[in-house]
Amino acid sequence: MSNSSSITEFLLLAFADTRQLQLLHFWLFLGIYLAALLGNGLIITTVACGHRLHTPMYFFLLNLSLLDLGSISTTVPQSMANSLWDTRAISYWECAAQVFFFTFLFVAEYCILTIMAYDRYVAICKPLHYGTLLGSRACVHMAAAAWASGFLYAVLHTANTFSLPLCKGNAVDQFFCEIPQILKLSCSRSYLTEVGLLVLSACLAFGCFVFILFSYVQIFRAVLRIPSEQGCHKAFSTCLPHLAVVSLFVSTAAFAYLKPPSLTSPSLDLVVAVLYAVVPPAVNPLLYSMRNQELKDALWKITNGCLSEAINCLF
Repeated sequence: MSNSSSITEFLLLAFADTRQLQLLHFWLFLGIYLAALLGNGLIITTVACGHRLHTPMYFFLLNLSLLDLGSISTTVPQSMANSLWDTRAISYWECAAQVFFFTFLFVAEYCILTIMAYDRYVAICKPLHYGTLLGSRACVHMAAAAWASGFLYAVLHTANTFSLPLCKGNAVDQFFCEIPQILKLSCSRSYLTEVGLLVLSACLAFGCFVFILFSYVQIFRAVLRIPSEQGCHKAFSTCLPHLAVVSLFVSTAAFAYLKPPSLTSPSLDLVVAVLYAVVPPAVNPLLYSMRNQELKDALWKITNGCLSEAINCLF
């Protein structure tokens, strides 16, 4: 039997046992990671440099891209390194840091998605009050509140989780460290405190989800009353990407944490974890840019400007 004071490292769940599959996993995750870096990096650059995009919607999109970059950088590089070097080990403090940063960024992202739903609700249902309700100061305060909420939540849960005695070994049934998997290693009834905090957190998350759902019910009712087909299309083009991102984020995370014990298996947990921790940061830029002509035009303008400057420097 071991306890938390004697544990110096954890063993993460491996994607594959054979060397060929480990290398396949490494190259697959490398491709996804580079796609996430490129997509989110382009959105951040485009929004920061495109003066026409200095609006509340794109300000929150910039925050979402920053959180996506941080989130995927917390989990994927460690998993890639383990597959490349044929190991499962992660040090105790690296695991604690991974739990903290993943929780921090995950919660902050959910808060930003909730704020983005409010932004779309005000823009479409209360357009005359948009400048008042979502001024630059209000946007900064809401974004700061989202980041601060994630930080405080992560500090509370990480400190509480790693203060528990761990006596059920050091094998984590996931490819990265997360709170539910660490709690499985605890032998103290004190873990019920953390479970209680997680239940409270789930209730708050459900409240945010209801708010998002209510916002979109009101949005679709307002959009269907727009007489202009062009106006209706523009409203849908700004709302549908956000709705797709929220659906992917909430559905995969809810299934991961709320599925019945009878469905629990290491392979299923692994697949679901990839769906909520790895896939969203990579596909979010595609979802947001696919139907957004304004964002595509700004990106094209910046790309052309950079190419022109590069050609001028060469010749």
